Amino acid sequence: MEKTDNKQKSPEKKLSSAAMTARGVRLMIYGVLLMALGYVLMMGGGSDDPNVFNYAMFDFRRLVLAPLVILGGVVLVAVSIMRREKKKEE
Repeated sequence: MEKTDNKQKSPEKKLSSAAMTARGVRLMIYGVLLMALGYVLMMGGGSDDPNVFNYAMFDFRRLVLAPLVILGGVVLVAVSIMRREKKKEE
């Protein structure tokens, strides 16, 4: 029987123990907060009286700005998940 060596073949290929870094978690939190801000921008514009039509429901903030802010938050969350840290060479 031959003796086998149980040493790792290449120590440079160590993987970090955490799937996401602290910076990635911060980016994800910022993305979720950005999405929440977009939903807050989308609120309102209704009318208390159902017989009165309110055109404030169709303004720039609700139709353009809020969806773009929400989309920016989704992109930021995706970037925070997909982002990889650069290896430090020692």
